[in-house]
Amino acid sequence: MTVSDQLAAAEARLNKGLLDYWYPVLPSWGLHGAPVGITRLSENIVLWRDNDGKVHACEDRCPHRGARLSYGWNLGDRVACWYHGVQVNGDGVVADVPAVAQCQMKGLKRVRSYPVAERAGAIFLWFGADPEAAPQPLDLPEELVSPEWSHMLCTAHWGCNYRYAVDNVMDPMHGAYLHSASHSMAEGDKTAEMALRKTDTGFIFEKLGQRGVNFDWVEIGESNCLWLRLAIPYQKKYGPGGPFGIIGFATPVDEEHCRVFFWRTRKVQGWQRSVWRFLYRNRLEGLHWHVLEQDRVILENLAPDARGQEFLYQHDQGMARVRKMLEKRARDQVRTAPAAAAE
Repeated sequence: MTVSDQLAAAEARLNKGLLDYWYPVLPSWGLHGAPVGITRLSENIVLWRDNDGKVHACEDRCPHRGARLSYGWNLGDRVACWYHGVQVNGDGVVADVPAVAQCQMKGLKRVRSYPVAERAGAIFLWFGADPEAAPQPLDLPEELVSPEWSHMLCTAHWGCNYRYAVDNVMDPMHGAYLHSASHSMAEGDKTAEMALRKTDTGFIFEKLGQRGVNFDWVEIGESNCLWLRLAIPYQKKYGPGGPFGIIGFATPVDEEHCRVFFWRTRKVQGWQRSVWRFLYRNRLEGLHWHVLEQDRVILENLAPDARGQEFLYQHDQGMARVRKMLEKRARDQVRTAPAAAAE
């Protein structure tokens, strides 16, 4: 493969989504009795819960004739194809072919299966470069796993490549302009100096000399998943607890769409937890959805090939740094893919 071929393959890999990461793919409340079909990282996937509530995920393709398994029936530990009744279990193995007495497919793994973890009200899948290799542990930010924190998930489908959604969060300065009418982002300077600061899992990109006023900083972290963290200032009348935080993920759907997951977080316990959750649901959630809609409208209507025609400046350091990091991950995956396939 020539250098230009490698670069093109890396760009294609990056646009579809990097491998060897955990991604949130669906909120827990989005999966009940019937199988659900989704597309993530340009892969068609069927999810279902067994009788114990455990989630299973496989390639959404019947190995018999290619019908979508998500159109079929949930039989607990397996899903049955609507077309001819072929049954596939959570490991991707054909469990039964009821139309015939004996079938060579029975007992064979014929479709890909995906490791699943259900955490913080969301279903996560591991997209491994080697489909048969064991996944790495899912290590989420403290706000989503510690009992000292309360969190609520919101998720939305955006008509843009996920890379633009990551760019948007890595750009704190847009808060003072795009969201200037927001109750939480109406204050602060519209001119700022920015700086990078390393962390154990990534880095923080922040405004110098301003904190707790607007969208003043953002952190990106890698811990077998790629997450973003930021904080939005809150007046005391909006409930107890410390700063209002957000943990965000951008999951690729295909090259032109993504699913964004934003956990709204606050460090509160006891009765204060109930108070702030009540106030948020009844007074603030609609305002925050309005802010997200502003982001969605901007990103879905960027100029064609916007990234290829940019003129970046100092405020874009954080975004540019993340782009380089992700591009390197994509090049490494493309470079090692032939060896992995041969092995």
